[in-house]
Amino acid sequence: MARIVLIEDNPLNARLAERLLLRAGHEVETLEDGENGYAYILQNPPDIVLLDLGLPDIDGQTVAALIRQHPDLSQLRVVAFTAWPEAMAAEIAQAYGCNGVINKPIDTRRFAAQVEQYLS
Repeated sequence: MARIVLIEDNPLNARLAERLLLRAGHEVETLEDGENGYAYILQNPPDIVLLDLGLPDIDGQTVAALIRQHPDLSQLRVVAFTAWPEAMAAEIAQAYGCNGVINKPIDTRRFAAQVEQYLS
């Protein structure tokens, strides 16, 4: 079981992802904006962060950069979780130090396994 922080501003996407991860036996904390997500991560470092790139306050790229710059979080696994075009998402994720990308809409049959690949 992993501790997962999901930072996602779309309630439908967040509920679906959370439900699938809980069903797979993970612990999930969902936050809907970058500022609160980053503050939560500072206080409660998880095993992995699923990070929407298009957030309403500070964007996911900024959150990823803040995580990478923080000495206690620099090795935290961060996966971009986005509906952006695949090539653009991959380029941005790499530039900001993300460990990978999971594109939306998600494949409900594969999603938990995709996340678990980044945990191993």
